[in-house]
Amino acid sequence: MDRTARTAGVDVGGTKVAVGLLDGTTLTPQGLEPTQVDEPEALLAQIVRMVRDLGPVDGVGIGVPSVVRIADGRVVSSANIDAFRDVALRDELAQRLGVPVSVDNDANLAALSEAWDEDLRLLFRSLVCVTVGTGIGGGAVIEGRPLHGSRTSAFELGHLTVGADLTDGAPPAGDAPLPGSLEHWASGRALDRLARDRGFADGPALTDAAETGDATAIDGLRVLGERLGVGIAAVITLLEPEVVVVGGGVSRAGELLVAPARAAARRLLLPGLGSETEIRVAQHGPQAGLRGAALLARLEELPSR
Repeated sequence: MDRTARTAGVDVGGTKVAVGLLDGTTLTPQGLEPTQVDEPEALLAQIVRMVRDLGPVDGVGIGVPSVVRIADGRVVSSANIDAFRDVALRDELAQRLGVPVSVDNDANLAALSEAWDEDLRLLFRSLVCVTVGTGIGGGAVIEGRPLHGSRTSAFELGHLTVGADLTDGAPPAGDAPLPGSLEHWASGRALDRLARDRGFADGPALTDAAETGDATAIDGLRVLGERLGVGIAAVITLLEPEVVVVGGGVSRAGELLVAPARAAARRLLLPGLGSETEIRVAQHGPQAGLRGAALLARLEELPSR
């Protein structure tokens, strides 16, 4: 990976757009604005303006909470950004910015960030990142690059069915997240439900109480963690990566969340499978998506400097 380039990272969320500059090996966040979620042109213009404010760059990487067609960087669908539905994001931005642009799912890029160290050396040949926020995202990195499906960014871990009643066959179709999905059971929204059932205002309030030693709150995080562990066990069964990292806003609970997830995953795995897979909290926190986006631009071929 080029350690001398200047690449921009753009992390587009349902509420905020963040941009940063990876200059050599140093990432500097540079801008944060509310997302222009309704109109494609408004959001494209916003991204172009924020990237141009960084000064000259060799390439741009963009993470979006969306299904991305990898062949041409087109956003196929997006759960929470109306402006990003069937938009030729890569080509539109490359034309306007005049530099190479790469696009991927934001959870894939969070995983990419965790796979490379601060000197841009590859830490793990295989890594899975589970991002637990309002919903659940997932990404995998194999040999330093995001793992994709045959056509799209794929790896929509939150929509993996982990808790459906199959007595009478498959569950009915419905809007995402489906009742049997990992996102239904183990996301920030699920933590909010657990919190209210235990007398707390919401998930963050429960987490605050758990950090002070409140037994009821700690048990709420245990339940959420064990649910998450079911999904982690499924991922390890399929891929057996070197490491599974847990990121996203809910991961601020640290070992109060990850320890029960780790224990649940271990007891659900076949003996001998995943025995050396590390399960831990992600290292890059809220900057993971931004850093991964800037790294994505480094993985693509950049023009001669």
